[in-house]
Parts: sequence; structure tokens; C-alpha cells
Amino acid sequence: MAEHLTLWLLFFTSFITLMNPLGVMPVFLSMTANLNSKKRKATAIKATITAFFTLVVFAFGGQMLFSFFGISVAGLKVVGGILFFFMGYDMLNARLSLTKIATEEVDDYVDDISITPLGIPMIAGPGSITNAIILMDQSESLLDKAILISSILVVLIIVLTILLSGTRITQAIGKTGNKVMMKLMGLIVMVIAVEFFFTGIEPYIRHILHIN
Repeated sequence: MAEHLTLWLLFFTSFITLMNPLGVMPVFLSMTANLNSKKRKATAIKATITAFFTLVVFAFGGQMLFSFFGISVAGLKVVGGILFFFMGYDMLNARLSLTKIATEEVDDYVDDISITPLGIPMIAGPGSITNAIILMDQSESLLDKAILISSILVVLIIVLTILLSGTRITQAIGKTGNKVMMKLMGLIVMVIAVEFFFTGIEPYIRHILHIN
């Protein structure tokens, strides 16, 4: 039981830091500024559902895509580790990871911004998608896979809650609070990145040195 709880906490921590709900929140608020509370709530719910199904599909089907293109999980871990490291570095320096979206693009998405860019790639971005694929590959039993999916679900419920109460949270913790939280999340992401990188590069080193 304790082992499964530890595994769940590991999955949960990695996803909550990579999705970075406090980083998504300002984008959500700015893109839904002209919507009433009912439409804003509907947009947040649809964006969260979109992110959930995206992560689940990639978690279960990512390996199939890699096999088709001849990509190894070890290679993904190396690239994912590098990606996570720079993402964590930006967060550690309290730079909000806001996607740069041109005004005309926002106008194109105004009828369905919940799917893109909010659901993808703001919530389910490259980092969390890569994380889902890697962790699913490491999940050997059916229970481990269920733990992974449940952790994604809980994180997205938290993301949804933060989006719906974004205005109040921003006012409550202020700019300093946002920066402190961002730095803490960034540090955790960088630690995860180092683990991913060295786990991924180990098979290549063994192959080069002819170590079994």
C-alpha cells in the first residue's frame, strides 16, 4: 500500500509541476476576459477534458507511434530530460511560461479556444505528454497504469479548480506568492529532468562501452 502511495505521489508531483496550473491561469484569464462566468466555466471544463483525453491517448498510444517511427523510449527520456530542465530553469527564474499567441490567432480560436490553445498545448503541453508516455512505459502492472491515470485525473481536477478560481487566487497570493510558487515548481521539474536524462542516456553509454 505504501509503495503504491509513493508511486502515486511521484506521478502526481511530476504532472502538477509540468502542467504548472499557476502558469496557465493568467493565459486563461486573459483569453476569457470578455466571457461571462457561465461561458468561462464551460471553457475551463472543456479545456480540462480535452487535456485529459490527450494525455490518456498519448500514454497508451505513444509507444505505438514510437515503434512506427523507430523512436526509442531511452531517446525520449534524454530529450524529455533536456526539455524539462530548461522548462524548470525558466520556472526557477520565475518566468511565467506564457504561450505567445498572435491576436489574429486568438480571433481564429475564439469560438473554440477550449480545445486549442487552452487544452492543447497550454494544459497538455509537450512536457506533460512526454511525461505521460514515459511513465506509462515504466508502469508494468495494470494497477500501476490505473495509478498513473488517476494521478492525471486528480491533477486536472486541481487545474480546473485553479482556473475557475483564478481571479481570487491571484489576488490572494499576489505577485510575490506567484513567483515563489513558480520557483518551487521549477526546482522540482529540474530534479525530475536530471533523473529522466541519466536514466535515458544509460543504455547508450552501456552500448558504447559494451557493458551488459
